[in-house]
Amino acid sequence: MNSKSFKEVMQRFREIEFHESFDMIVAIANGGIIPAAIINQRLNIEIQFLKISLRDNHQQKKYDSPKLVAPIDFDFKNKTVLLVEDRVKTGATLQFAMELLAEAKLIKTFAVNGNADYVLYNEACFKFPWIL
Repeated sequence: MNSKSFKEVMQRFREIEFHESFDMIVAIANGGIIPAAIINQRLNIEIQFLKISLRDNHQQKKYDSPKLVAPIDFDFKNKTVLLVEDRVKTGATLQFAMELLAEAKLIKTFAVNGNADYVLYNEACFKFPWIL
C-alpha cells in the first residue's frame, strides 16, 4: 500500500480553503478524530465525536451497514457542521452520519481521501502517516 509523508499531508491541510463558517466540527470516530483535530487547530471551534462503526481495525467490514455505537450527546440542531472522516470508500458511513445529523442547518463533508465536499486526496487507498 502506498503511503504519504506527514509533511506532504500537512501541506494539503494548510492549503485547503473552507468557504463556509462552521459552528462545529463533528469527527466520525475513530478515523475522523486526527483529521478533525488538525482542522480544529486552524478553525478553533467546537469539536464533537460521532461514534459510528462499519469496519474493524483491519478495515474488514464488521456490519452490513454503519451502526451508531454510542448515543449522540451534543447539540447540532440548526448549526453549521463540518463532518470529518479519514477515508471515504463507499460513502455509506458518511451518508449515515449525515442522516443522523439531518437537523443541522448545513452539513459539509471533509475527507482526507475519497469523495467529499472538501478533500485532500481522491486517489487509490494509501496509508495515513499517523497510522502505526
